[in-house]
Amino acid sequence: MTPTPRLTVADAAVVKAMLSRGDRQSDIAAFFKVNAGRISEINTGKRFTAIKPANQNVPPPGPYSVN
Repeated sequence: MTPTPRLTVADAAVVKAMLSRGDRQSDIAAFFKVNAGRISEINTGKRFTAIKPANQNVPPPGPYSVN
């Protein structure tokens, strides 16, 4: 079984930027290849609370392929 990728601090900053832009949590999860619950934890402030949204290196809006 392949381990689930972990989100880094830099990833969390990008996630927050994508959320603030209005991207769907499921699209963000697909982009990072993680469970949507990880994105929800960032969105609700359960993880990475002190991290500010990124202002660069934010991918274009999804949806993204889940290959």
